[in-house]
Amino acid sequence: MAGNSGGPWGGGGGGGNRGDDRPRGGNNGGRRPGDDGQPQIPEIDELMKKGQERLRVLMGGRGGNGGLNGSGGDGGGGFKPTRGMIGLGLVGALVLWGMASFYTVRPEEQSVELFLGEYSATGNPGLNFAPWPLVTAEVIPVTREQTEDIGVGGRGSDAGLMLTGDENIVDIDFQVVWNINDPAKFLFNLRDARATIRAVSESAMREIIAQSDLAPILNRDRGAIASRLQDLIQLTLDSYDSGVTIIRVNFDKADPPEPVIAAFRDVQAAEQERDRLQNVADAYANRVLAEARGEAAQVLEQAEGYRARVVNEAEGEASRFLAVLGEYELAPEVTRKRLYLETMEEVLGRVDKIILDENSEGGGANGVVPYLPLNELRRPATGGTN
Repeated sequence: MAGNSGGPWGGGGGGGNRGDDRPRGGNNGGRRPGDDGQPQIPEIDELMKKGQERLRVLMGGRGGNGGLNGSGGDGGGGFKPTRGMIGLGLVGALVLWGMASFYTVRPEEQSVELFLGEYSATGNPGLNFAPWPLVTAEVIPVTREQTEDIGVGGRGSDAGLMLTGDENIVDIDFQVVWNINDPAKFLFNLRDARATIRAVSESAMREIIAQSDLAPILNRDRGAIASRLQDLIQLTLDSYDSGVTIIRVNFDKADPPEPVIAAFRDVQAAEQERDRLQNVADAYANRVLAEARGEAAQVLEQAEGYRARVVNEAEGEASRFLAVLGEYELAPEVTRKRLYLETMEEVLGRVDKIILDENSEGGGANGVVPYLPLNELRRPATGGTN
């Protein structure tokens, strides 16, 4: 295969001009073989031999005298590797095998080792060994908190719209924070972990919202809904044996749909005013009822006291009469005089008195006896003093 073969496009026959001038091997008109006055391109075989010679020299072998025409190309014989080359190759292969077999696991990660594609063991943080290619390892972050946002930038503008138990629509945005507690279950039991967690979270939230009314969702029940949602998501994922732990649920927003939010706020303001007036009325009713109950209890206590006083007085009078009757039966005359004196004392003690002494001869005008009513000194003055 000398230079007279006509170049890479030649047919190997006569070296002159061929009868046809059609280019070979291309549409853009390559070089025609045998053009007089132009240097010929070396053949591919010669280029390959020249490259082999240079490789032998670099690897420690003897090179030949081959030139462009390949006339002395086989001077050094075939390629013969030495022991040093073989040892170096083995060391390089061992280093590469070690680099493929040893791997590092960070403190926030764990690894799952697979023996011929089947779960073998779980690697802990630090340097681990998995003899490649029989054992392969996949490192997974387990303690890092990962989030899934539901209702924010989801499927269209109505991703967070949910139907409540009282047939109202509420727009809800919430975030699920989770991590991995078992990397083996996480890899083998979930095909698409994020999609599964999103679907389970959205389904659980729709279930809870469908069992609640609109007003509690917007006001006081957000914390209770978030806690119940976390438990329901965790229960569902545990039934899948997913190896995922739900850390918390962040209830970001719960509002009416955007087109009716102004009207809904007006309704809320009216409801709050109604509640305020109702509370005022309840407070007034409670105050009036309390006063009425107090007055009723007071009247009852007064009536009970009056009854007890009258009964006691009557019983006392009856007992006194019986006692006087017993004394009268024993000494009628003395008892009559005593009753007379007591009666006169009671009658005269209530009227103003003037004492006249019929037996007095010059003691005063017309027998009037001077009398100082000592008991009148204790009475308060009824008229003013000059």
